[in-house]
Amino acid sequence: MTKRIRTILFLSFLVLFLLMAPAIVLYSQGYRLDFENKKFSQTGGLFLKVLPKQAEVYLDSELSKKTDFFFGSVLVENLLPQKYKIEVKKEGFYPWEKTLEIKEKQVTEAKNIILFPEDPKFSVLFSGVENFWFSPDQKKIVLKEDSQDIWSLKLYETEKKVKTHLIDETDISGQGADLISVEFSPDAKKISLQAGVREQLRYYEIDLGKTPAVLARKEVPSLPSENTVALLESGNEIYYLDTFGYLYKTDSSFEAKEKINEIPFPVIPETEYKVRKIGNLFFLQKEKSIYKLNDASRSFELFFDGINDLKLSPDSRKLLYFSDYEIWILFLEDDLPLHEAGDKIFLVRLSEKIDDCSWLNSNYLVFTAADKIKISEADNRDRINIVDIKQTKNPDIFWSKTEKKLYILEEKSLSVSDVLLP
Repeated sequence: MTKRIRTILFLSFLVLFLLMAPAIVLYSQGYRLDFENKKFSQTGGLFLKVLPKQAEVYLDSELSKKTDFFFGSVLVENLLPQKYKIEVKKEGFYPWEKTLEIKEKQVTEAKNIILFPEDPKFSVLFSGVENFWFSPDQKKIVLKEDSQDIWSLKLYETEKKVKTHLIDETDISGQGADLISVEFSPDAKKISLQAGVREQLRYYEIDLGKTPAVLARKEVPSLPSENTVALLESGNEIYYLDTFGYLYKTDSSFEAKEKINEIPFPVIPETEYKVRKIGNLFFLQKEKSIYKLNDASRSFELFFDGINDLKLSPDSRKLLYFSDYEIWILFLEDDLPLHEAGDKIFLVRLSEKIDDCSWLNSNYLVFTAADKIKISEADNRDRINIVDIKQTKNPDIFWSKTEKKLYILEEKSLSVSDVLLP
């Protein structure tokens, strides 16, 4: 090889190196050529965590990856900064879909994706059920059954799958009685009843610690003040609102009391009020208007009008509240980078009336509307993923977080689903 040829080859490789070196450096630092915008851009990533595992992930309708077998997660790297249509699919399950933005040098996350079965199975537990109540530990159910125009209460233990008789209507009165309320004690060892007998309100207690269970009549509960207009018992604490508009905290002895609000709430005579305590938050409900205690001013301020109920998330970080047609969420703690404490997000508005709504877990809701049972995510980025689990008539629902099953009362038939959460 002559000296001239060696010189030409050296110069050629030098020029090639000088041309490629910047591209290699840029590539190693995460830069990619954005053909659409005709420039180099630093890439970002997408991290998903999905249940059930081994789900397919599509970006802009093209299969990208599968979630892993052990954790159900996937990381897609080297994505140009732009919006992507993301779809997560698995055979036999409703797909999840959302358009998310990928930003330079950032990883966009969706860590709470759940795919729900398209055709979940339900099994009938009991027929002839008029109502049901779960114990706080979700291991017992009180069933109100009706036979020959006489109601009775049965106890069903979900783990043992055993149903036993508690009482029937004649144990309260041979002339008939209206069952008004049923409530378990916090330790699920006793059941408190309110019943109406000939326009008289009576109180009873069923002791489940005895075999057979014993029904005993209780005295009418005394009030902490003759001016009490609303009362809440929370464990050993009692909260009551008086006619002067002050909320007090006391105990069963009524010997000492602590004023909760400094500015009186305007109490209107002959109006029904409720005291609500959710976590560390205090609420007063006047018909369908909810007032929240402002800790700074120690006064109750209007929180929401036309509300049906308030429910705390299982992780105690979010508060669900809903009206006849809308569902909202209040963040009680930071959920960064998306939400800060105090943020209120509007989740969904429906044309059908929402009958009931509850937390499925801290990231999903289950609710009934227009004879359909629906499950919705709480992630309000882009579209909200909502799926129909079952269509039925006027259902009452209860989500058992211990069993991860949905109980449905429809036309006096109590059914239970297979496990809905992996």
